[in-house]
Amino acid sequence: MSVPQPEHTDVIVIGGGPGGSTAAALLARRGLDVTLLERERFPREHVGESLLPASMPILQDLGVMEQVESAGFPRKYGATMLWGSDPEPWSWYFRETNRTWPHAYQVWRPTFDKILLDNARANGVRVLEQCAVNSPIIEADRVTGVTYRTPSGSTATIRADWTIDASGQSAILGRALRLRQWDDYFRNMAVYAYFRGASRLPEPDSTNIFIESYQHGWTWNIPLAERKASVGIVVDSQLGQRGVADLGVSDYYADQLQSATRTASMVADARMIAPPRVIKDWSYTSDRMIGDGWILVGDAACFIDPLFSSGVHLAMMSAVMAAAYVRAVHADPTMRQPAARLYQQLYRKEYGHFRELARLFYASNRTVESYFWEARRIIGDDDLESRRSFIRAVAGQAPRGYERAVLDKGHLPTDLTDAIHQIESARTQRSRDFDQTPIHNTIPKLTPGARLERGLTFAEDQFQWSHLLTTSDRPEGATISQLVAVLISHIDGHYTTTQILERLTAGIESADQKERATEAITASLRILHTEGAVEL
Repeated sequence: MSVPQPEHTDVIVIGGGPGGSTAAALLARRGLDVTLLERERFPREHVGESLLPASMPILQDLGVMEQVESAGFPRKYGATMLWGSDPEPWSWYFRETNRTWPHAYQVWRPTFDKILLDNARANGVRVLEQCAVNSPIIEADRVTGVTYRTPSGSTATIRADWTIDASGQSAILGRALRLRQWDDYFRNMAVYAYFRGASRLPEPDSTNIFIESYQHGWTWNIPLAERKASVGIVVDSQLGQRGVADLGVSDYYADQLQSATRTASMVADARMIAPPRVIKDWSYTSDRMIGDGWILVGDAACFIDPLFSSGVHLAMMSAVMAAAYVRAVHADPTMRQPAARLYQQLYRKEYGHFRELARLFYASNRTVESYFWEARRIIGDDDLESRRSFIRAVAGQAPRGYERAVLDKGHLPTDLTDAIHQIESARTQRSRDFDQTPIHNTIPKLTPGARLERGLTFAEDQFQWSHLLTTSDRPEGATISQLVAVLISHIDGHYTTTQILERLTAGIESADQKERATEAITASLRILHTEGAVEL
């Protein structure tokens, strides 16, 4: 049964991958008329099989977790790597820092992507497969729709208030608007193939992704269902293209694979299912990720080296934000500019975190001496703010469960380790000072540069106005609760802690409730002091 091809819709989504399907489903669920244009017919092959726990809550919210769990995808509990300074493989696990989601999945993308696309359709999205977008329609610097090729080969036009580009590395809008910027640091090329019957790592790591550094780059080996495995090599782009030109794709791939001894042994008795494929010059970002009538999500906006399996995560995370942005502007048009700025800021921050982690990890590898690794040990300060943001994120904590684990295994630049240790030492000392100080008679005050503001935040999958605490360590501001905001408003350098507690609990009659409130306020004050926002 053919799907009607409308002339107008509320939202056009280009691409039916994880980003496009997620954004489309979330918007249609809220009552918007959404048309998704996909150039192929699903299921279709796609590389990028290894997921992160950060995507699990999104899958749950989409209502597809039961289908994902029943699809037979191996559970991914972490990664095993031959990288850094250790000559033997070592592993890290999600459970070390993520109790809610101690695993992700190693998915077969044709099946996984079809689950998400079918879910979008079930949520009311008008899905038009085998409809390839030709170009956006741009009027007075605003994207107002697209032209596309129908399954019959004719050209059609569709208009919309919003166009979400989730077209992957095709980057339909990014190319038309000339937004793409190639990343000079990650001038790499990948060649990958699928095998059946590849051996796996010993337990408890049998379903881990295995990454091995070797002379000319590194390899991945992702265990999939039905005894299949995704196996790829990542090499310098120029040398790789030269090798492919000399030997051909298949022979070059086989030659490089043999140089990675452990990966080669895992596929020695396996059968290659299809000839290897090439992806080159893949790391890039965009000048802008959102504009008048358009939003970029996933690979259409940026793509970073796949070392930490960030592709699907960035696609689905940005899709959630894109859907929230469209909803916010529909409800309150004054949100258009501030929410757009925040969308780009948050997306760049997440992308920058993965980029900095990958750059540092490349530079820290000492398992192999070669041109490839020596060239990537030179880390310039081309983006100091990203470096500072990364240092603040990993100092004393591990937001995604592997930053500290992988960095501890390599040789990092001294200035980086010193900066991380300095922040950690300062936090530890402030925590000790709080525990050892009779705080009730102290007069707390905000540290220089710390201030309470009201700003736009993204929380609980929506853009909303909230309280922000800005400090020298967190110039972008951190979202705080109403309780913490009220507490900070009473810290003016005149009242003692006891007086502040009395003022904040004055209206509470129950002794038990007053005691609990006092404990909560004191705990909040401890956190503020430890984080360097409040001095005692």
